[in-house]
Amino acid sequence: MTDPEKGSGVGFVILVAHINMALYSTCFWIQIGVMPYLSKRLGMDTVMFGYLQTTFALIQLLGGPLFGRFGDLFGGRAALSLAYLSSGLTYVLMGLSTNVPLLFLSRVPSVFMHGMQAAQMVVTDLSTESERTGALGKLGLSYGVGMILGSSAGGLLISRFGEPFAAYVAAAGSVLNTIVVLKYIPAHTKPVTLTKENKPETAPSMSIFSVKKIFRLLSIPGAAGILTIKTISGLPMGVFQSMFSIVAMDHFKLEPENNGYLMAYIGVLQMVMQGLVVGRLTHQIAERSLLLWSILVICLVGLATALMTNIFHFCLICIPMSLGISAFYLTTNSILTKIVPPADTGAMLGLNMCVHSLIRSVAPTIGGFLFKSYGFPSFGYLQFVVNLLVFLYLFGNNAS
Repeated sequence: MTDPEKGSGVGFVILVAHINMALYSTCFWIQIGVMPYLSKRLGMDTVMFGYLQTTFALIQLLGGPLFGRFGDLFGGRAALSLAYLSSGLTYVLMGLSTNVPLLFLSRVPSVFMHGMQAAQMVVTDLSTESERTGALGKLGLSYGVGMILGSSAGGLLISRFGEPFAAYVAAAGSVLNTIVVLKYIPAHTKPVTLTKENKPETAPSMSIFSVKKIFRLLSIPGAAGILTIKTISGLPMGVFQSMFSIVAMDHFKLEPENNGYLMAYIGVLQMVMQGLVVGRLTHQIAERSLLLWSILVICLVGLATALMTNIFHFCLICIPMSLGISAFYLTTNSILTKIVPPADTGAMLGLNMCVHSLIRSVAPTIGGFLFKSYGFPSFGYLQFVVNLLVFLYLFGNNAS
């Protein structure tokens, strides 16, 4: 298949999408490194930092479904461009933040900062169902490359030039990404169908604000169940992830540069697990079985996290943690995109993104309270108990 406008083959478009993802991830992880140190310099405590993270997640929660619907209606090029422009504006405002209110205000443009969702939409459109999990996993490979580069570069830029400069570098990368998209990504990537009048169309011509159209997808058999599992199992992981930058700074006492190296290490693991390991596992194990066992792995990792005592232990735990989390998210994403019509994959990915945003909206507040009241081990115990209950419930259902 080639794009009639650009003459670009599917392989080339997917390659460009991976390049976009790597650059998007690089910029995102640069700003992830900026956030804790900038907020601390502006006088924010752990609880206030949690509120900032919650604000970011709530804003993205509002934009996720609309962004997915936007992609279904206007195509991959428009969706990717909107995501990268939103990212660039967010990073510019972050660099300009000289007080706490401005830092909170910098989160507003992130309402459409859904670069991963946009890339998933493009890859989903261009892959067959049998290739879906592997194709989505390879996006994780590109994301991992960016995580390594962004985490390392962010730590160095912050240490040598300060937080605002690092934020501006991330913004410049986002602008470059937009230019690449406009030049090489076709306007539409969905399979073309014919209307009764034999006119090509790629998506129903309905309003982007059709909430009924978006949430109708929940009535599709299996959709609500997968999203519920994702919410419950994902919450403890979200609590830990939302507070990790604070944990690295206050619990492990890491400087920005060392924190960047740690995040780069996690990026390597994520890149290997998502891009190489999980895709092969799906050829050997049914997706729903792999989902079940990934929850058990996440459960046991939670217990190990609660019992660890130093950064070396954490680096070891990161190996099964990356495997469990990668398998969990890739299988749920693949299942969700397969149970909806091709014209609605963007909207379903938008609902899927809502789950992530919902978790991120409540996780920092929960995480801030747990860390302040019960310390770092409480994150691991929460993950262990919640995922053990989910595993036992699903295992019992499968057995019956």
